[in-house]
Amino acid sequence: MRLSVVIVNYGLPDDVAPCLESLAADRTHGLFEVILVDNATPGFDDRSFRSRFPWVRLVSSRQNRGFASGCNLGIDRSSTEYVLLLNPDTRVPAGTLSSMLEYLDASSDVGAATCRVNLADGNLDPACHRGFPTPWASLTYLLRLERLFPRSRLLGQYHMTWLPLDQIHEIDSPSGCFFLVRRKAIEQVGHLDEEYFMYGEDLDWAKRIKSAGWKIVFNPGVCIVHLKGMVSGIKESSSDRSTSSLADRQRAYHAFYDAMRIFYRKHYQSRNPFFVTWLVMLATSFRERLGARRLRV
Repeated sequence: MRLSVVIVNYGLPDDVAPCLESLAADRTHGLFEVILVDNATPGFDDRSFRSRFPWVRLVSSRQNRGFASGCNLGIDRSSTEYVLLLNPDTRVPAGTLSSMLEYLDASSDVGAATCRVNLADGNLDPACHRGFPTPWASLTYLLRLERLFPRSRLLGQYHMTWLPLDQIHEIDSPSGCFFLVRRKAIEQVGHLDEEYFMYGEDLDWAKRIKSAGWKIVFNPGVCIVHLKGMVSGIKESSSDRSTSSLADRQRAYHAFYDAMRIFYRKHYQSRNPFFVTWLVMLATSFRERLGARRLRV
């Protein structure tokens, strides 16, 4: 075993089953193990799951403390050379994992990598190809200047839109839905920051990995599909308009803005004068309140 695939789940077995089945095609090669951390899903039957997927190492968390905490539980139970954080709402074609490991084996200065992540419609999930959300990058993104001038290095920093998507290159951060990390990098920078409940923990980890001198690479030679229907700890989207699903959407929504504030305070506040911090926090709160009203409609 050279790779531990860590999946943090908040859903019933049928929710994560298609992801596990997509991994099963490569399982016979003995290249990787799968560690599934169930984040205290209501009604999750451990015994039934183990019977259905005996080759998956199941870790049952007694409480849902969020995505970062769940990932750390899985990482703690792994000892392989590489660790992959993988969302349960992904589909991984055969050969993807071996191709990514071959690349990392040949690139000793790369601490983390991702592949191309496609949405269900075949378009790129922009979250897999991100720059760090500096105040300037965030401003140009919110003002939609990135969309107007995608080839501009000055205005396209939020998703690094000027870079060629058909070539291997460095990025600032992948998405936590497919985040492949070298064990040596984890040992150097530590686990994910559990202050983030969901969202932002992948950016924070990438920031620390790059600050430690490692490269982070986007490899479009292979790809996965991200359905973006579920995240660990909260059902991110649902056609069900019940009170419970609305509560999940609201919690996910506010967790996103909480992550923005945590990331800024941790990595940028000390570098900027007070008025910049004040403007960032004001703009973040304004956007959050504006969107919250729409969410309730």
